[in-house]
Amino acid sequence: MAEVITMPRLSDTMEEGTVASWLKQVGDKVREGDILAEIETDKATMEFESFYEGTLLHIGIKEGETAKVDALLAIIGKEGEDISPLLQGKAPKAKSDVQPKEMPQANDNGEAPSVNALPEGVQIITMPRLSDTMEEGTVASWLKKEGDSIAEGDILAEIETDKATMEFESFYSGTLLKIGIPEGGTAKVDALLAIIGPKGTDVSGVSLHAASGTPKKEMPTETSVEAKTEVQVQKAPVPTEKPKAAKDGGRIFVSPLAKKLAEERGISLSNVQGTGEHGRIVKRDIENYQPSSVTATDYVPKGQEIFEEVPNSQMRKTIAKRLAESKFTAPHYYLTIELDMDNAIASRNAINSDPDVKVSFNDMVVKACAMALRKHPKVNSHWDGDVTKIAKHIHLGVAVAVDDGLLVPVLKFADQMSFSQIGATVKELAGKARNKKLTPDEMQGSTFTVSNLGMFGIKEFTSIINQPNSAILSVGAIIQKPVVKNGAITIGNTMTVTLACDHRTVDGATGAQFLQTLRNYIENPVTMFV
Repeated sequence: MAEVITMPRLSDTMEEGTVASWLKQVGDKVREGDILAEIETDKATMEFESFYEGTLLHIGIKEGETAKVDALLAIIGKEGEDISPLLQGKAPKAKSDVQPKEMPQANDNGEAPSVNALPEGVQIITMPRLSDTMEEGTVASWLKKEGDSIAEGDILAEIETDKATMEFESFYSGTLLKIGIPEGGTAKVDALLAIIGPKGTDVSGVSLHAASGTPKKEMPTETSVEAKTEVQVQKAPVPTEKPKAAKDGGRIFVSPLAKKLAEERGISLSNVQGTGEHGRIVKRDIENYQPSSVTATDYVPKGQEIFEEVPNSQMRKTIAKRLAESKFTAPHYYLTIELDMDNAIASRNAINSDPDVKVSFNDMVVKACAMALRKHPKVNSHWDGDVTKIAKHIHLGVAVAVDDGLLVPVLKFADQMSFSQIGATVKELAGKARNKKLTPDEMQGSTFTVSNLGMFGIKEFTSIINQPNSAILSVGAIIQKPVVKNGAITIGNTMTVTLACDHRTVDGATGAQFLQTLRNYIENPVTMFV
């Protein structure tokens, strides 16, 4: 019997993946353990192996395409096996049968009404999940009121989540028939937020619990198992008139799925020619779009402003999301000290006099941090709502710059490593990071992070905490400058480091004491051998 293979979740934060390359083609024999494809996640490009044997009968996601986790990736079965019933069984029968993303809650009988039971053209909108940790939201303000006309893309309300206050736009056009949660009201994710439909429609018969937290039934994903089928999970009415071209300033009509794909790929809808009904932009238009590139040698008329649009990779989008969450949820504060590096330089030169040993200043900083954390465990912690979790183990994240942003491989039990072990491990992990070969396990579990820009000549900087850590150390360059030693001015070597702390878990005095210990280790490296 044929086996369906879906887009795997290759990391704890992965929400979608891109097929970088297929190593097997339709018709190829596949053995258990064979590498089927290379998949780009939000953190790395990873090989994906088959757990089945047979013939590759169907490829659901082409090279270069992006799809959500659990979307159809491939089908493996016996050569010549008929898989059409399997495809038809997974694909929605018709657009009218596809329920919208926002599902109605339980009715008075405890059952969720089907979409077909709703008045024609009526769309149910529920409290959206606007962050991965959001469980409930508060309507900060309504920008529309009952009876107002709504166009697809209009901002309906501002919703306060557990992390920020965000604008929430409508995926539908029509009239705002009902508001389920008033301004200032709080409700669980999936509670009734609003109802949109044709003007004058009676929705009194739609019995929903506005503040219910009843979970939704599992719905089909936006990606159909058959590449030729376009499933619009969030439906919008088709315009009755052909829309004006974007260059004429008219509104652009676009399916929600096409709009989402365009945002993910950094494509401006004003540059896309719609081939759907009445000129509507649909999924295939985004997939087939070929941008006209502008290079440095192209002639640019005087006074004309031109932007080059570069699609954001899965990695960069996830980095942006995580950094924004950290900056707006953790109350950062910063502590800066200047270190005397003369003894560290002399110690490093002595250690590296052995031709078989190569220790960097970064290795010394990482070791010093690991040992200082052992003496100040409150810095080796993270905030977890009702409790602060203090890690008894020390796993140090080391920030590594890559083409698409920043990755943080983790040195497990760094306090138990020697200088040489730290150096070798950092070198190995950094190489994997730049080649996108890091495994999820090699990027998980950090309890503290070190970010070093000294090799770029940066004297001093601050970093955003790598959550769930409570702190991150920013390391600057070693510089020569006049310093005072024993009452006399002399030329010395100094290095500035800045500790960013989460004030929920690390008080100012705690952070300062940690830096005092760190100073002692780095300015007197021999103490790290005791």
